[in-house]
Amino acid sequence: MGTHPTQHYDRRAASRVLAELAAPGLFVAAEPPSPTRITVRATALRPEPGSALTQSQRMYLERFMRPCRPDQVTSATHRITWTDSAGVPNTGYFHTGGAGPELAVVARETVLTLWRELAASGLVARAATLPAPDLAVLVGTTTDHDPHEIFRVGVEATGRALTQHGLVAADTPYREIVDFARGLRDSGIFAAVATRWFWELQASTFRRGMIPVRLVAQPDGSVRYTADSIAVLRAMKDATIADAHTVMRRAVTEEGLDTEAAVAKYHDELDLVSRQYALLPAGARPACLAAAPQAVGGAAVHVLATVVDRFVETFAALAATVVVVEDTAEHVPDGALADDGVFYVPDMSCKHCVRTITALLESMDIPVAEVDLESKRVSARIRSPRHRFRVFEALRDGGYNPVDNVPAQAPGAAVG
Repeated sequence: MGTHPTQHYDRRAASRVLAELAAPGLFVAAEPPSPTRITVRATALRPEPGSALTQSQRMYLERFMRPCRPDQVTSATHRITWTDSAGVPNTGYFHTGGAGPELAVVARETVLTLWRELAASGLVARAATLPAPDLAVLVGTTTDHDPHEIFRVGVEATGRALTQHGLVAADTPYREIVDFARGLRDSGIFAAVATRWFWELQASTFRRGMIPVRLVAQPDGSVRYTADSIAVLRAMKDATIADAHTVMRRAVTEEGLDTEAAVAKYHDELDLVSRQYALLPAGARPACLAAAPQAVGGAAVHVLATVVDRFVETFAALAATVVVVEDTAEHVPDGALADDGVFYVPDMSCKHCVRTITALLESMDIPVAEVDLESKRVSARIRSPRHRFRVFEALRDGGYNPVDNVPAQAPGAAVG
């Protein structure tokens, strides 16, 4: 798409640009799904003594989730790994008292299907003709600047929200995964995630197998967040906005930097998401750019509803064709034996993750050759199996779950 023009931060304008791109249609119907067999490997999480949280969960809670308390968080009981039908390794979580591993597996297959439909919709061609001012708005306002990538990440975030809420599925009256997905949609939970959460909280807690909300069933069969959940989400969001403003205020007033220089100097401290909060006017509260309907050509375009509706109905169709089985064989821990520099990070979901993983490896003096978002593949210069094991431990401390490789025979094969 060429060189980006001068960035321009404008959330309202960015919402309009995304709606105009979506208006002709985001998805083109794919072929009917084929029966698919997926093998998952489940590992029980080990919480700290006297706690429901693991060490990684507790450390993240204490550092980034104030004022959330441990008792306001539900942890997964198991982590799962599998290779999807595209041959890409994945990782996820489930709670034995909530939705099972099928929820995460079918959600991933739904993401893959909608990515293909998105690619076939003509979105890339429409994005290539964006006027320079519109592109400048996306570059200055969004985390992922490329329009196609923005919608791809949105699809993946929808699957992430569905899977993460499966940890508290026992709070709901929905006992089958399709009923659960439709129930969350009809109850407005996806919209609640978009408006009440902030991006890094949702992504990071998902990667760690935890969720800081509970659901409560209503007389009409729908579900809502509890009042306590709404209050803690607001408090965490306010704290994040305040932190971002503090960094920017110090850089601009005490150091005399302009906005662009301040963002560049404190990029790691602000983070790609908090950077957007730092640029908010005082007193303004952010909302998902896709959440509010936009008028396009005299019609209302609701991007979030379009994505969620398509996701849930595609999920329902795939749930009838995906067979999930558990791998019960014993395995050597990932990172313990391999001595090459190639591995995979299944929960790498956006360019922010790419930057984070690259920075972590480089901080360990590990030259990085490539971090490929599409395949989740990382290639770096790792000296030995022992060094590789330390890299994996560092990535896990950062909330990621690296795996050694894709199995030679991908288990996401069609069922005859």
